[in-house]
Amino acid sequence: MMRRQHVAGSMHVLLTINAGSSSVRLAAFRAAAVAAGPLVSRRHERADLDPGAALDDLRAGLPGATAWTCVHRVVHGGATLSAPCLVDDTVERAIAACAGLAPLHNPRALAWIEACRAAFGADIGQVAVFDTGFFADLPAVAQTYALPHALCTAHGLRRYGFHGLAHAALWSRWRACGGAADARIVTLQLGSGCSACAIAGGRALDISMGFSPLEGLVMATRPGDLDAGLVLHLQQVLGADVHEIERLLSSESGLRGMAGGSGDMRELLARDDERARLAVEVYCYRVRKYVGAYLAVLGGADAIVFGGGVGEHAPAVRAAILDGLGWAGIALDTYANAVLLGREGRISPPRARVAVHVFQVDEAQALATAALPCVERRAAARARGA
Repeated sequence: MMRRQHVAGSMHVLLTINAGSSSVRLAAFRAAAVAAGPLVSRRHERADLDPGAALDDLRAGLPGATAWTCVHRVVHGGATLSAPCLVDDTVERAIAACAGLAPLHNPRALAWIEACRAAFGADIGQVAVFDTGFFADLPAVAQTYALPHALCTAHGLRRYGFHGLAHAALWSRWRACGGAADARIVTLQLGSGCSACAIAGGRALDISMGFSPLEGLVMATRPGDLDAGLVLHLQQVLGADVHEIERLLSSESGLRGMAGGSGDMRELLARDDERARLAVEVYCYRVRKYVGAYLAVLGGADAIVFGGGVGEHAPAVRAAILDGLGWAGIALDTYANAVLLGREGRISPPRARVAVHVFQVDEAQALATAALPCVERRAAARARGA
């Protein structure tokens, strides 16, 4: 869907590129007025999308733009990249080195970086914003795997966490809507990829995704938590190499694997067969387990916050996830939950001990805001060199 605002005069435009596992979202912001919202935005669902054509189409909607900076969401920055940074050869190599850890995402980000270079010229300014950044200071107890210390140190083996932009955006919406700065909240980003995060006072204390985006909740095509022995067993009985196992875990598991056919929650909720029903039940059960675990991590919670495509549009899923959590002060307003589709609002009773909200996740705005310091540094450096 395209949004347009009237554009007059010359301007510097920040083009945000969010290449997810199942879609690409583009948005253009005036660099001098990011908070005013996007000038143009578009979402593409096609896996075979031509990046060059998509960029040309978006540029045509902004004839007044005289300078561009491309801002990329990069899922995995590894051990060396966490803060937003300008893209150069070293950064590209580091992103490529992490491609095996985020095979659905990092290669696509690199492809879009190259497409922007082809569309705008080799000198185009590009900024990488890392989904792992929000979890860079995750407590040691939450980031450490029980593996040999020397092995972890040598190979950067730790729980990195993902969906950082989304969870940070959900926290920001909580604050913008009057939530306390010292609150304890559980944020649930439920889309094609899914994750849960425990946040206290704006700091992430734990995240369901770990070394790669495979860990944690059940997702559209990813299984979430698995016994490592099961993976070893599959390699033996299937005679499969690492690439075949990677494809199985990244593209053929999760809701799609359990239900058969689609991993789209909308389609599964519309089906009336046992496999689809069980897939949805497993999905909700896994989220509920993580909510309970993070109540323990936080010592209780002030709020549960839903976001993402499923979180925003599936009242039945929200209800099933929170079913039976009354002991923790969590309750739903049945009517408010049922009618809240694709918009923000509170879905818990006014006097409930734990507030339950649905917020829209504006990752484009978060990308543009995070990139601004890099854009300003680049402009200052170029001015000094002029």
